[in-house]
Amino acid sequence: MNKLLLKQVSILSIIAGIILAFLTLIPFIGQFAFIILMAFVAAFIITFMVKIDLLEILSIRESVVLGALIGFISFLAFAIVYLPIVAILGRFFSLYYLYGISMLLNVGSFGVIFMLTIFVAILSATINAFSAFITFYVLEFLKTLDKNDNNNDKFNF
Repeated sequence: MNKLLLKQVSILSIIAGIILAFLTLIPFIGQFAFIILMAFVAAFIITFMVKIDLLEILSIRESVVLGALIGFISFLAFAIVYLPIVAILGRFFSLYYLYGISMLLNVGSFGVIFMLTIFVAILSATINAFSAFITFYVLEFLKTLDKNDNNNDKFNF
């Protein structure tokens, strides 16, 4: 993979992580936004990049690495934005849906919170790597269907 592609993927992952951090603060949308962050953000970013021709369908290995990179970076950006906001909101308001996280932030040390964030980012990278693999497989399958349709159209009179 080239450096330009890695920079573009990193920037899109950071933007997705920040947007999903703010969406996770909304009580009823937060659960869905977190599931999207943990499992489907790589699929959305890869599909977006393929649609606007920033990314071409590469190999399976590169798709898995790209998905893992997207998952890891997006979760780190999410944690950098989400955790301080929850800590501040937990100090001033007693919000029931943020109680567990704000209590962990108040009681836990920086090292424990950092290790927990890294481990969950690795989990997000693993799940998003599989999601990227499935996305590339589906995109490749749709590409072959499109080629077959174009070949069949040439022979129809």
